[in-house]
Amino acid sequence: MAYGKILVVEDNPDILELVAYNLEAQGYEVTRAMTGENGLSQAARVGPDLVILDVMLPGINGLDVCRKLKQNEATRSLPVILLTAKSEDADIISGLELGADDYITKPFSPKVLIARVRALLRRVSEDKVPDANLILQVHGITMDTVRHEVTVEGQEVAVSATEFAILKHFMTNPGWVFSRNQIIDAVRGGNYPVTERSVDVQILGLRKKLGPQGQHIETVRGVGYRLRSVH
Repeated sequence: MAYGKILVVEDNPDILELVAYNLEAQGYEVTRAMTGENGLSQAARVGPDLVILDVMLPGINGLDVCRKLKQNEATRSLPVILLTAKSEDADIISGLELGADDYITKPFSPKVLIARVRALLRRVSEDKVPDANLILQVHGITMDTVRHEVTVEGQEVAVSATEFAILKHFMTNPGWVFSRNQIIDAVRGGNYPVTERSVDVQILGLRKKLGPQGQHIETVRGVGYRLRSVH
């Protein structure tokens, strides 16, 4: 029985088959696409649980595909992992700002890839489980943890799964200061292989999306971040 549906968009046939083979060996159902255009059509047709997306694609590149996915009501909450070369730091930052949830640099270990996929799918699944705090409200920001929706002053704001998890952690603990590593552990699990810079990019994206209310996410120099207490 498959553990989830994964769409892999990669124009290099060897890398595409390497990724697909390892995912299928773990029980995932894999859909392949070798262009951005085909990736978008497959995302609409298949309804995957997660997308692994190469940045460098012929035609519509991976960043544009990510942008279109996040602008589409039907696919905006779809988790996205970027595949990128180590030298493409600017693309990594751009992708995370567009709403991608994670990235893996080439060359990569299949074991690391599987770990990232499992962690992201697990977090998305946990976010959908109702908890004691169904509705969170702080500083004009309202979060519906069941519907996975965020509104600011009554206006809905589109956030990625990672941004949602970070904001939920802050809103559940207003006034508390968290280091970057504590934020990573809270939203992705302990020892998750991600850089502290990724947290900075996600925080930057959240502040922008929250508009004037974004100022309440404060940088505590030398320590980390916190959501300013309402008191």
